[in-house]
Amino acid sequence: MTEKTQDTERAEQLLPPAPPLLPPGDAPPVGEPTAVEAPPEVRKGRRVLRGVLRWTAAVAVFAAVGSAAAYGVTRMERTDVPGLATRTDGRWTYPEVTMAPLPSGSPRPFDQANPAGAHYADLRELVLPAPEGAEPDRALKGKDGWLATDEFIQEYRDASEHGELRQLFVDFGLRHIAARGWTTSDGTHTRIYLLQFDTASVADDLRTRHLVSYSEPAYAVRGTEGSAPDEGFPMQAVSDDLVPSVYVEAEPYGAEQVRQAYLGAGDVLAVVLQSRKGEAAAVPFQQTVALQSRLLG
Repeated sequence: MTEKTQDTERAEQLLPPAPPLLPPGDAPPVGEPTAVEAPPEVRKGRRVLRGVLRWTAAVAVFAAVGSAAAYGVTRMERTDVPGLATRTDGRWTYPEVTMAPLPSGSPRPFDQANPAGAHYADLRELVLPAPEGAEPDRALKGKDGWLATDEFIQEYRDASEHGELRQLFVDFGLRHIAARGWTTSDGTHTRIYLLQFDTASVADDLRTRHLVSYSEPAYAVRGTEGSAPDEGFPMQAVSDDLVPSVYVEAEPYGAEQVRQAYLGAGDVLAVVLQSRKGEAAAVPFQQTVALQSRLLG
């Protein structure tokens, strides 16, 4: 038996017995009360009031529980909430990257007012900083932040080609090189070199005619047997103003795998190299190239 039926029976037991109905035509005298009286309204009102109070209390309880649950979820870290934990995809944690300041009145490298594509910011401020926890490569600090050309040439495998490379950089008027390198806890060794020339056309001519091609780099990097275009690299991750040429050492490779990118960025040619014993992971390489491109764009 439901609660509503029990309340109804109790209410009916409390009501006085109904008097018999009058036969037709026997109307009560004028001014006298009729024999049938309505049930007391006060009891009906109390019954309704009790029901309202019960529902109000229930709603209040549910609201309190819901609010507490919502507060708990909003206060929890994402990885603490079942079903919302995000597994790492291999990306590194970089410090906040900000654009290097420009001298007053100087245009950005890809502004229409800058046909030479010149980077007027200090080139040393345009090199991507190392991610958190990485060990810096002190050999790439250079003198006052400028790396000697011969130090960069050592990245290339064949010593017999070093003289040819050195002469190319002289012929194309290489002004200076800014560099940075680091090694992360998983053994990945990263090196970034920014080579600056007089104009964008000079840098582009060197890159397209002498350093890269669609199939492979013109000069093999140290530790590689052969490199092929990195078909899995997301080109849309690179700033629109830059021209990327990205390669990966194909299997079978030796003790380590090397990934490399050449980025044409106005008067700057950026060279990004990553190597690791066994396999060099794709994600941190893609992340590094994308962030470096943003600093040059």
